[in-house]
Amino acid sequence: MVRGRDERRTTSPARRAVDASMSLLRDLDDTSLDPDYERVTRTGAPPRRRWVLFTTLLLAGAMFGLAAIQTARSAPALQRERDQLVGHVKAAEAENRQLQQTLLTERQAVRELQEQALASDPSAQAQLSELEVTTGAVAVVGPGVVVIVDDAPTLGNPSAVVVDQDLRQLVNGLWASGAEAIAINGHRLSTRTAIRGAGSAITVDYVSLTPPYRVEAIGDPKSMPAALQESSAGAWWLFLKQNYGMRYEVSTADELRLNPDANLATRHAVPPR
Repeated sequence: MVRGRDERRTTSPARRAVDASMSLLRDLDDTSLDPDYERVTRTGAPPRRRWVLFTTLLLAGAMFGLAAIQTARSAPALQRERDQLVGHVKAAEAENRQLQQTLLTERQAVRELQEQALASDPSAQAQLSELEVTTGAVAVVGPGVVVIVDDAPTLGNPSAVVVDQDLRQLVNGLWASGAEAIAINGHRLSTRTAIRGAGSAITVDYVSLTPPYRVEAIGDPKSMPAALQESSAGAWWLFLKQNYGMRYEVSTADELRLNPDANLATRHAVPPR
């Protein structure tokens, strides 16, 4: 019996220690929430705040709904306006092509009259023919050189894209190499031709061109390639080809036909004396 009493005495402190730890856990569980948060959770948000939140959500939904309705209603009108603008552009392009054809026809008539008027003066006729070729007023046919240039195959490098300065360098190099007439993508160049950059496009007399660029030059096919290679333009394009991977191909042609400059117009004239 004594031994039993001793055993109970030795186990009672352990029981008290376990009871005390469980009490601590229960206190932590009961008081884990902030008192204010617990109060609001139990009682709910104030009625005024709920009303403000509800009103805000209602107004936001109404605004989004009105915006969606206006967008849906304006879509057909915007599409009609776009179609009208596209139609106007196409009509203007067709009219421009027709006017260019009329201009070429009138120029041919003027040329015939000039030939009739200068039939009695061979030297004046020869001078006029030479000037017409130089200014791009008439079509020319003959052998020459074809140069094809283009952007590099790999995209992402702005330095590997053909710009207006590159084409001007090439054209000037061809003139210096003995070219008698030059055209880029079928557009005849004259003494008043402007090669400019317009954003990402290149324009020749305000006509946008797309790569690849085919530059045709009538002249001596035997001497022009070597002269172009030795010129500053040849060195310029060889550098672009070797360092940026841009396309630069030079070949000869037995016969090239370059149409006259459709944008050529007379700005000043003096009557004969």
